Amino acid sequence: MPFSSRHIPEFVVLVAVLVVLARWLWRVWRGSHAGRPWREVLIAFLLAALCASGFLLRSEQIRGWVDSPAADWIRASGLIVSALVLAYSLVHPVARRLRGAAQPDLGRRRFLRAAGTALYATPVAAVGYGLLIGRSRLNLREVDIAIPNLPRELHGMRIVQLSDIHLGEFLSRAELARAVGLANETNADLALITGDLISGAGDPLDQCLEELRRLRASMGLFGCHGNHEVYAEAEEYATAAGAAFGLRYLRNQAVTVRYNGKDLRIAGVDYQSRRRKYLERTQALVSPGVPNLLLSHNPDVFPVAAAQGYDLTIAGHTHGGQVNFEILRQDLNVARFFTPYVDGLYEQSGRFAFVNRGIGTIGVPIRAGAPPEVALLRLCAT
Repeated sequence: MPFSSRHIPEFVVLVAVLVVLARWLWRVWRGSHAGRPWREVLIAFLLAALCASGFLLRSEQIRGWVDSPAADWIRASGLIVSALVLAYSLVHPVARRLRGAAQPDLGRRRFLRAAGTALYATPVAAVGYGLLIGRSRLNLREVDIAIPNLPRELHGMRIVQLSDIHLGEFLSRAELARAVGLANETNADLALITGDLISGAGDPLDQCLEELRRLRASMGLFGCHGNHEVYAEAEEYATAAGAAFGLRYLRNQAVTVRYNGKDLRIAGVDYQSRRRKYLERTQALVSPGVPNLLLSHNPDVFPVAAAQGYDLTIAGHTHGGQVNFEILRQDLNVARFFTPYVDGLYEQSGRFAFVNRGIGTIGVPIRAGAPPEVALLRLCAT
């Protein structure tokens, strides 16, 4: 797959990382002539190579050449080291001032030195938590959605959603089985899967589908494809394999289901690329006079979906930012640079969108501030 605009953020960060490393290399190089050991030069070169590999191997074109568990971990290691290098470049000036601050009071001097040391340790601790703990803390999120003019007969309808599974090196089959078991415990009426079963062509798509075969919902299983099905060229295969056990992928299609004698319209679309106009030819899928749900992996379609008459858009794609920090009551994560619809429930003129944080990870096996989830949505009459 050729270079595209989706690679630009990765290469911008790569350039920033390499600039930081280049400055460090220059300082180490100059220091080596003053008696500093050459091993520091070697370490700096190795870090630069690791950071570069982490970003370059993220390219789907290169991934096709080097698609193996080792390559996945090289990519992840490069990205993690890149993040730590950038964090170090930001905290080092502040930490150095704290640790070197001249204070007449011994207690205050010790406190400032401890604060400087803690500042250095914070990025490493955050990465360690996200890698070892955060990505495995699967939870069930329950959300009530009060839809205007929802028929009373549909009040209390339960919809369970799984999204962004990314089964592979960073998410085991046992972890997916746990998520499916959690979904089944909800006794939902509908089960929805909103894309990204895997990350790339070499990932175990068949194993993912075998686990999803165990998913149960009284009114059926429906899904839509994500961008990673597109990258892996797996849309047709997943559609056919899912249909064999009752998982129906809605590909610019809609179905009508009945609950307590009332109709509910469910439409679905393939991944909506930012390079094309959203939701072309989907207006005709809306059924007037009944509630309309739309499955779309990309949550950016929400304003268009609301304008077309969809009461609820159910999406994923963002992973809730995957690594999210709250600063002054504002979430800070990478996904915010691409979409305002990152995590949870959104409302526009009486219509709603829900964005699922997903189960797996992409790029790096880290989650911080955005734990993986299975979502249970309850429709409520106002």
